[in-house]
Formats: sequence, C-alpha cells, structure tokens
Amino acid sequence: SVDFGVKYKGFFGDSAVTIPVGKVSPEKMKLMQVTRESLERAIEQVKVGNRIADISRAVQTHVESNGFSVVRQFVGHGIGSDLHESPEIPNYVQEKQSSPRMLEGMVIAIEPMVKDGRIDFLLANSAFFVGMEKKYQAKAVATLINSRGGKALDTFGGVILVKKDSPIQKLEDIRGKKFMVVKFSSFGGAHMAWRLLMDNGIDPQKETAAFLEGKKHDNVVLSVKNGMVDVGSVRSDTLERMQDEGKINMADFRIIHEVKDDFPFVRSTRLYPEWPMAALANTPADLADKVATALKAVTADSPAAKSAKIIGWKDAADYSPVRDCLTSIKYGAFAN
Repeated sequence: SVDFGVKYKGFFGDSAVTIPVGKVSPEKMKLMQVTRESLERAIEQVKVGNRIADISRAVQTHVESNGFSVVRQFVGHGIGSDLHESPEIPNYVQEKQSSPRMLEGMVIAIEPMVKDGRIDFLLANSAFFVGMEKKYQAKAVATLINSRGGKALDTFGGVILVKKDSPIQKLEDIRGKKFMVVKFSSFGGAHMAWRLLMDNGIDPQKETAAFLEGKKHDNVVLSVKNGMVDVGSVRSDTLERMQDEGKINMADFRIIHEVKDDFPFVRSTRLYPEWPMAALANTPADLADKVATALKAVTADSPAAKSAKIIGWKDAADYSPVRDCLTSIKYGAFAN
C-alpha cells in the first residue's frame, strides 16, 4: 500500500492505493476489490444535505456483507489548508453520535480501510499498543529509538503549558479553566497530562471549565498563545520544534509542574517508552524473532532510518507504565 500526499499553493491532497505485487491469493484480491467497491458506494453518498453517517454506512454495509470488517482506529477526514481537518469520516456508523450534514464546497478524504483479521505486525503509539495487548495478546518485539532535534530518544513525556503571564502557577490552578489536549486518544498529547492531574486529585473531565481537543499539537500551542484556552497539553519536543520553525517563542510560555533533569526537552510528566513494533498472537514466534533482529540491525545512517527520521530500534521496553497510565484515567480497554 502506498499512502502519499501533495501540498500545492497552500492546499493539501491525500491519496492511497494498494497494488498487488507478484502472485496474490484470491482472498487478497477479493479484499482489494471489496475495498474499492466500498469507496465507490461511499462516493455515491456524497451529496449536499446527506450526512457523514451516510458515507460511513455505505462503507460498513458493503464491507461486512462480504465477510470482512472495517478498521475503526483510523478514519477519513476533511482536507484543505491542513492535511487533517474536520469532520472525521469513520468507516462505520457511530450510532450514539450526531452526524454533520455535507455542505456545498466541503472537501473530504474518504478512506475505506478493510481487514480480514490476519495481521502479523503492528506499529502504533504506546497507548494503542497496550490496548491491543490486552484485547488481542499483541506482544512488543522492539521499541523505537526516535530522532528528535538530532537526539536519540526511546522515551517521551507530556507538557502542560500556559502563557507566560497566566495566573495559573500550579496544577491545582487548572480547576475551572479551559484545558485543551491534542485528542482524547493521544498518549503524549493527552493521557500523560490527564494522569498527572488525576494523580493530584484533579479530574479534567469534571473540574475544568472545558476539556477540549485541538486535533493537532500546533493547534493546542497556538490556542494557548492566542488566549483561546487557558491551559494546553502536548507531547515533549513540540515547543522546541515549533520554536525552531519560527512559529513561537518559548519565552512566551510557562511550563506547569516542570520536571528538570537531563531529558533534552521541557516536560511536566514522567517519561514513557516510545512506540513499539508488536507481533500479533497468531504471528509465528520465529518470524517475530527475525523481524526484531532485522529492526535492531538498522543503523542511524541507513536509508531506512534516514527516511523514517529515526535512530533505530532496541529490545522491547517495559510498557507497564503505559498500562498504569491508562488504568489511572480509565481509558479505552482499561476503562473498567
């Protein structure tokens, strides 16, 4: 599968295609055919006055009637001057949520993602992984060594930020204020700070004036800067990156509950392990071992590492701190 995009004169395009290579089984060919057909049926529902749910229903109905299932973790989206804009376009009907109507001039990216239940490996953020670990017995085989600002890092943290002149000085002051995270599903951009607040007796869902999503890290920082919200949370390295890009001056912000140590970026929370490569329960053990060995052989100067903007991979980290975090905030598979 090739997923690619183009930015031209300030606007984005987004596209993906799956191409059969070599000898492909009839089952895989059917999977690709059904996915294409679900896209065509979805496009038929793109009419002014129809709802986004009409698109979702068209995809889900066709996919499931052919014995496959849709991927629920990733969705289509609006697109324009930003790559990902509202509204989200899931490939399934969300019965308990209202669905916006399509308006003239709206530009959307419909992204049917279909699965047959036979996944061998998964690369996902640490919180998504532990959910898959609990529900489907996924096992981490290696941990990413990220490259952030030219530094090799296998952990990351969360940052809670306010404007420099904000009256908010400590965690307790966040009560009754507007608090924005990246997404409620974001580990570095929400869960870490959420846990820190809960550990200090503050429930952001109940004790803030508003608990909001900014959708992107930059949006959260700029919303704090522009006074749209009082407090924001993003993953570590976001402020430094935005300053390097000329978007902000870090001196205009203050970090709440700042942890000062040898970690190279500002942070408010404890550190958690970076993204894992995980093998699913049905993946042969010898194949998982070979993949782990190959990943750990990747060097920082290799084309693969340079293309991915990483340093490489290491032995799988201990992800129990991530499980503890999600248990603390009662999120996802750890809600109960």
